[in-house]
Amino acid sequence: MSRTPASKPGRIGHVGFDDEIERSAAPAFVRAALERMVEADPDLLDRLCEDDRMRRSLLAVVAASRSLTRLLEGHPDARELLADLDARPPVDNATVEHLVHWKQLEYLRIAARDLTGLDDLEATGQALTRLAADVLESACLMSVAEGLAVIGMGKLGGQELNYSSDIDVVFVSEGRREDIEPLARQVMGIAKQCFRVDANLRPEGRDGPLVRSIDSYEAYWDRWAEPWEFQALLKAVPVAGDAALGRRWHDTAQRWLWSRPFSADDLRSLRTMKRRAEAEVTKRGLADREIKRGPGGIRDIEFTVQLLQLVHGHTDPSLRSPNTLATLRELAAADYIGDDDANLLGQSYRFYRAVEHRLQLVDDQQVHTLPTNEAAVDQLARVLGYRDSVEGTAVERLRSDLRRRQVTVRSIHERIYFRPLLEAFAGATEAMSPEAAVERLTAFGFTDAKRTQAAVRELTRGLNRSSRLMQQLLPLLLDWLSTSPDPDLGLLVLRNLFGTAERTRLLVEAFRDSAEVAQRLCTLVGTSRLLGDTIAHNPDLVARLPYEERLLTLPRDQLVASARAAIAWRGDLADRQEALRRWKDRHLLGIAARDIFGHASLETVGEDLTRLAEATLEAALASLDPQVPFAVIGMGRFGGTELSYPSDLDVLFVYEGTSTTATEEASRVATRMVRFVGGSTPAERIFEVDADLRPEGKQGPLARSFDGFLSYWRDYAQTWERQAMVRARPVAGDLDLAERLLGALEPRVWGTGLTPDEVLEIRRMKARVENERIPPGEDPLFHLKLGRGSLSDVEFTAQMLQLRSGVRATGTLPALAALERADVLDGSDADVLAEAYRYCGEVRNRWFLVNSAPSNSLPTQPEPLRWLARSLDTTPTELRERYRRVTRRARRVVERVFYGQQG
Repeated sequence: MSRTPASKPGRIGHVGFDDEIERSAAPAFVRAALERMVEADPDLLDRLCEDDRMRRSLLAVVAASRSLTRLLEGHPDARELLADLDARPPVDNATVEHLVHWKQLEYLRIAARDLTGLDDLEATGQALTRLAADVLESACLMSVAEGLAVIGMGKLGGQELNYSSDIDVVFVSEGRREDIEPLARQVMGIAKQCFRVDANLRPEGRDGPLVRSIDSYEAYWDRWAEPWEFQALLKAVPVAGDAALGRRWHDTAQRWLWSRPFSADDLRSLRTMKRRAEAEVTKRGLADREIKRGPGGIRDIEFTVQLLQLVHGHTDPSLRSPNTLATLRELAAADYIGDDDANLLGQSYRFYRAVEHRLQLVDDQQVHTLPTNEAAVDQLARVLGYRDSVEGTAVERLRSDLRRRQVTVRSIHERIYFRPLLEAFAGATEAMSPEAAVERLTAFGFTDAKRTQAAVRELTRGLNRSSRLMQQLLPLLLDWLSTSPDPDLGLLVLRNLFGTAERTRLLVEAFRDSAEVAQRLCTLVGTSRLLGDTIAHNPDLVARLPYEERLLTLPRDQLVASARAAIAWRGDLADRQEALRRWKDRHLLGIAARDIFGHASLETVGEDLTRLAEATLEAALASLDPQVPFAVIGMGRFGGTELSYPSDLDVLFVYEGTSTTATEEASRVATRMVRFVGGSTPAERIFEVDADLRPEGKQGPLARSFDGFLSYWRDYAQTWERQAMVRARPVAGDLDLAERLLGALEPRVWGTGLTPDEVLEIRRMKARVENERIPPGEDPLFHLKLGRGSLSDVEFTAQMLQLRSGVRATGTLPALAALERADVLDGSDADVLAEAYRYCGEVRNRWFLVNSAPSNSLPTQPEPLRWLARSLDTTPTELRERYRRVTRRARRVVERVFYGQQG
């Protein structure tokens, strides 16, 4: 159907409507098709010359649709139908074949009325919906499906079908399933002769029963339905079958839809689903040509309308229409959105649907994407009414209109939720009532309405003074905040960030260069007050947020040099300490940001935090200028290169020398080192330093000489100290000295395996940890560090097996892998333990960031649990359930492998 030069005149070459053929969207194709029709029906030419309406209809249909052209060529009654487009043919359900042909004729009549301008988009959608409903009703009658109601979903329920839409349906019946389900399948089978019929929107999708009772639907909605399934109920309307049953189902569904509150988690779920679908379109390179799912397309309009329905519809019944354009008009009439925005969305929706209709009419295919073939695009443009002009070719004008509407719709979609709130809070309009404002705030996760209103007012006033760019961006900031774990916190932190002129200038400059900076910032400040405070002290770091490479932790040597440079010129100890703390916070932001943005695994976070801690100790030690060889040995997770955000730095201090002077100097360095890094108060703390794993614990000297370590280990070392040395590693200072000490202790740690008594001692110590170490106020059932099957269970199991078998590795996950390679640990057991370790470690890390303080168990209060779950892209229920699953499996392995229990 490409636009080629007109064919040479044939039998119809010099008829009176030759100019009309030439002005059609596809003259060559139209002329060739007419030649074939006239050859089969010689009287047709005279009819067309005499009947203006029939001629216009036939030319329009043939120019637009190959599939309908084939129908016209093969069926005289189809051509005859075009003579009177007002006469709807009666439904013919004598047989399935008759029904199929009737459907084709009515489809042709609808298309002809559409293409000749007799019907607008809404009338066309209603006619197509009536056509589908009649087919379904006929299918019910032909199947004798008594007691079965057919519910139209999606565009069928909304009376806005396309020419090639799927017919989305669900079935309801109070009859016995074994009796009614075959009838429902028969109804679908008949309807599929006319349409693509899809019943996958039913509960449990294709895995669920095809037919349910009303009680069964209610039970599902009560316990299992996802937010998108309630969104789908917006367009659920009875269309065929048992009308009374259909009405009862509809009334029940409406009650469930509008009586349940629409929560921030529901909104998050729906937006995530849409974002993933949109990302797939972009990934496939279709964003510019896809008019349905691409940015600024049909889905943006439908999503905007449906979310506003879900937010406000439970208190405003006028918003409950299943039809997009009708609801859009009502939203504007009730001032939920502005008239200009509503008009632009409505015009764009009609434009997109017209393009979609013309695309699908060509070959009756479900198409939503502009063709890549230029001739096909030219054909589409001309069917839509575009012609070449001084403004450009038909194709250029179509593409220009499409781009303009995509930009317009996307802009409205991105700000429409919050623009009315901004206006209301700023006192610029009376468009939204206080009640409506609170509803919308709550739906988007802002639970403290008064504080939110005050923050928005303050931001609006401040930004009005500083930047028109920020006035435009503020609705998007609120939108992005609403997707963060704690929008209230994010808004509070954001307001504080704009508290000074200098910070405001830096932020505005960063936002101007990249809107993604603002989006990433909203994610961070809505996740963690700690990170918000860091950004407040270091606003220059905001510009790095979109760039993963600028957030990477430096290699150890460069990091050490950077830390030393940060404090080198400071004379006072307190100044050096403060400078090093600020340096650490700047680098910690990069680690945490990559973690939250999904760019870093648990292992990577552990390695980066370990490197940061090593550089901190190296800088502090260099500042103290030890006069004896002095080294720091990392223990625990520090030694294992698997630090978490709340981890202490477990260390041993060793020095070389036997004189009193050497001992005093080592004591000075160790004491000041702990004070320098650990601080005198929590506010001064860089890292918590714990040296209690040293010989004799708190009763022993803070630093011990090389010879003193050897003497202690020769005479006094206990089993638990051997276990602790499994993860010992040089981390700072004189690394050769630390390596020599660990080499000298190696036979004591690794050389003798474990006796049965030593195994029993380790097991008893682990049991005491389980029973005595969980602090009051922390939930033992969901303890990420000391709970059954959690971090300590995995660590103890790995370390005992290492000592028993001589398999060396300092980190827990590397140890599990090494034990598996050495056939000490079964591969499936190693996988179970590694999964529990990773999961508990990741959740513990994230909970520290969300809580902005150390805590080792899942939160017990609903709000913090919800914030944590959101940050991990899950729900509170699933967060707890997954903890139970992974730790129960791990505990079974621990009981068998570590405790030696048979079961």
